[in-house]
Amino acid sequence: MTPQEALQKTLAGEHAAVYLYGVIGGRVSSSSSAELWQRVRDAYALHRGRRDQLMAMVRATEAEPVEAEVSYELPNAAATPAQLQRAALTVEHRCAAVYADLVGNTSGANRQWALDALEDSAVRLLGFGGEPEAFPGIGEL
Repeated sequence: MTPQEALQKTLAGEHAAVYLYGVIGGRVSSSSSAELWQRVRDAYALHRGRRDQLMAMVRATEAEPVEAEVSYELPNAAATPAQLQRAALTVEHRCAAVYADLVGNTSGANRQWALDALEDSAVRLLGFGGEPEAFPGIGEL
């Protein structure tokens, strides 16, 4: 995979994350699960920022950024707080995977940026109930 392809793949992953966190956030009631609501809200803001950064990084390669899909499928029914938390966990697993690919296919400042994003996804996984992993983003979902 070329560095540009890795950037585009990561951008596509962030498009999905932004959409899915928007849906998850809309379903989380702050009164029933204030902690989960705050985590989802923070993740949504973070992923929007990363998406925008990736768009700029792709443009810096003189390519046109991949566009978002019209919609994305939730990883589960996402109706109860437990399902919503598992959906968020799945989103972070997917993000960790694309960031691990980006780390492996870039260098310099882009690689460092991808490492920082991968580390953040690994920490966010723990916040959504995930288990510590030796190499986040490398394992199977």
